[in-house]
Amino acid sequence: MEERLIIAGFGGQGVMSMGQLLTYSGMIENKNVSWLPSYGPEMRGGTANCSVIVSEDLIGSPVVTEASTAIVMNKPSLDKFEKDVIEGGNLLINSSLIDNKAKRHDLKAYYIPANDIANELGDNRIANMVMLGAYLELTKAVEIESIIEAFKKVFGESKTHLIPMNQQALEKGAEAVRVLL
Repeated sequence: MEERLIIAGFGGQGVMSMGQLLTYSGMIENKNVSWLPSYGPEMRGGTANCSVIVSEDLIGSPVVTEASTAIVMNKPSLDKFEKDVIEGGNLLINSSLIDNKAKRHDLKAYYIPANDIANELGDNRIANMVMLGAYLELTKAVEIESIIEAFKKVFGESKTHLIPMNQQALEKGAEAVRVLL
C-alpha cells in the first residue's frame, strides 16, 4: 500500500495541519511517511500545499508529482493540481468554495461541501477535517483513531478539548463521501 497525496488550498484552510496529522498517524501505525510543505509568500490567504506519502515500503523521495489522490480546498488549487492525479486516482473537491467540475474524466472526482458541513457543526475552521474524513473513508490510508491520537501531538495538550468537534467533522466527511460511492 502506498498513498501519494497532494493537499492544496489557501493559507489558513488547514492544509498543513491535514498533512501533519496524516504523517503523525502514519508514524503511530509504524508506516513509512513523508510530509513536504510548500507555502506562498503570504502568511495567511496565500497559496499553501503539501505532499504526503504514507507507505508500507521505503520512500525514495518526498516529492509527489503523480498523486494517487489530491484534496483541493479552493479553485486555484483545482486548476493547478488536477493534472497531477494519476489515471484512476481520486480528486476530492471542496464544493463549498469551488463551482467548477473536474475537467478530466479518467479520475474519480468527489464533491464534498466541506465548509457547509463545518458550518453546520458550528465552526468553519474544521472544513479541513471534513475533507480529511472523506479522504480516509476513500483510501483507508490510516485509521481515524490514529488521527485523533496525532491531534494531540500536532496541536498540543491545550487543544485536546477540540477533539470531539474534530472527530465529528471526520465522521461527517466520511458520511459525505459514502453517499457518493
